[in-house]
Amino acid sequence: MKTQVAIIGAGPSGLLLGQLLSRQGIDNVILERKSGEYVLSRIRAGVLEQGMVDLLREAGVDERMDAEGLPHEGVELAFDNRRVRIDLAALTGGKRVMVYGQTEVTRDLMAAREASGGTTIYEAGDVQPRDLESDRPYVTFEKDGETVRLDCDYVAGCDGYHGVSRRSIPEGRIKAFERVYPFGWLGLLSDTPPVADELIYARHERGFALCSMRSETRSRYYLQVPLDEKVEDWSDERFWEELKRRVPDEVAEALVTGPSLEKSIAPLRSFVVEPMQHGRLFLVGDAAHIVPPTGAKGLNLAASDVNTLYRLLVKVYQEGRTDLIPRYSETCLKRIWKAERFSWWMTSMLHKFSEEEDFGTRMQQAELDYVTGSEAGLTTIAENYVGLPYESLE
Repeated sequence: MKTQVAIIGAGPSGLLLGQLLSRQGIDNVILERKSGEYVLSRIRAGVLEQGMVDLLREAGVDERMDAEGLPHEGVELAFDNRRVRIDLAALTGGKRVMVYGQTEVTRDLMAAREASGGTTIYEAGDVQPRDLESDRPYVTFEKDGETVRLDCDYVAGCDGYHGVSRRSIPEGRIKAFERVYPFGWLGLLSDTPPVADELIYARHERGFALCSMRSETRSRYYLQVPLDEKVEDWSDERFWEELKRRVPDEVAEALVTGPSLEKSIAPLRSFVVEPMQHGRLFLVGDAAHIVPPTGAKGLNLAASDVNTLYRLLVKVYQEGRTDLIPRYSETCLKRIWKAERFSWWMTSMLHKFSEEEDFGTRMQQAELDYVTGSEAGLTTIAENYVGLPYESLE
């Protein structure tokens, strides 16, 4: 087999990159180790930055998002039994976010790829990028008991934190930066109406809570829990009661509870590798960086990587601008570190780190009082939450 760009991973970043490239006439093949059904079964985030919304429109997969997504012009912080609304649109010149589940984004991209006739090979085993430092890289994989070779010009590693792409870079060629947090998020998905029209991020002495949503009839709630907690120990009743304790009284009274569709615990970490490229391999999204979900940046950071790589490859194939290739990593990392900072800051300000009232606790209280009482502070949150501008290659 032969293609121009081999894309490893058929999650939203790989599919979005493939869709954008195909619309520019750049041939690509996507390899995915899991089945399409498995990819669609993964429950993930659903708050899209303005930049990602615009990129999905550029990719021509915006019809269902615009019809079913929920535009949000604000977000709330809750603490001391009160709520403070941050007017995103007013503070950022009209920018906003879109609540539209990652599963739905993936579904739309899959449908668009099928309609365009693009090649996606699911259940591809033992995927291995090879000869990445040469001008003729290739990828081998197993399919139906046979070893297949896919020759290409470039490889995009969109296969997540546990994927093969990052591990294909020789030891000593990249450096990892990491912070692991001493807690996780217990998430519950339910077919109940959201408790509020916008997301509520709540700081409480018992721990952080988040009231989110997937649609007007499906809600997603989260509780901060110790890392050693087990999902089996959390009945639906226990979850709802704990959530009510952590949100303001008026929110607890309005909360509609119901049976969970899914419950899971996710650990929190900040993680970045530098550089994000090796020869003709480019790392995209979770393959290169992880953020705690407090800032709603994970999927959005992957989209900004896709934006950079897509525009770079268009320049390469349409203008012969191979001089831009070494700039991929530095361009992406400028934005990534700013998003990492925002996610770390939100996590640090809103979560419980100590069982006792201590210096850190007082700093959290002072920080919340300052940012919610200052237009500059509110603007800082708003600018970061709707998404900082995409970095230019030139």
